[in-house]
Amino acid sequence: MKKIILAGMVALGGFLTVQAQCKAVSTITENFDTWKDINKCWTAQAGGKTMLYASDKKIIFYSMYSPGENMYLVTPKIKAGNYSLSLDISDNGGETTLEIFSVSNTSDTQSYVSIAKPSKITGDKKTFNISVKKETHLGLKVLLNGVHQAVYLDNFSLKPKK
Repeated sequence: MKKIILAGMVALGGFLTVQAQCKAVSTITENFDTWKDINKCWTAQAGGKTMLYASDKKIIFYSMYSPGENMYLVTPKIKAGNYSLSLDISDNGGETTLEIFSVSNTSDTQSYVSIAKPSKITGDKKTFNISVKKETHLGLKVLLNGVHQAVYLDNFSLKPKK
């Protein structure tokens, strides 16, 4: 019995430690070069038979046979303030869009509120000016409209505006 209680305390302590490392931040600079999987402070959501994963030093959104499904990459929580967000984003052809959301609850898409209208992915660096009034996560929604389409995300940079 003592072993079970001790194991439970160790497991709970480990869980609390992991959560403590994901505090709200005011700057995110990520090139995804060292990611083997989605970082524990980020959230990936892909619907249907789509895939959202880290590979080849970038994040890949892949439609497989499920075009039109919502796919989100959600950042760690950010502090209230005004930010400049820049990222490199490209696709393998077809029609694809990117939309930015404020995310109150990462597990409830009903809490996702659009803060930047959908924009066509053209292969160029994208820059957005973002203002958040309270701590929130940012959600990047990618929409792929064809079978076997992919979008590649790299060099994510969120910095406070001065």
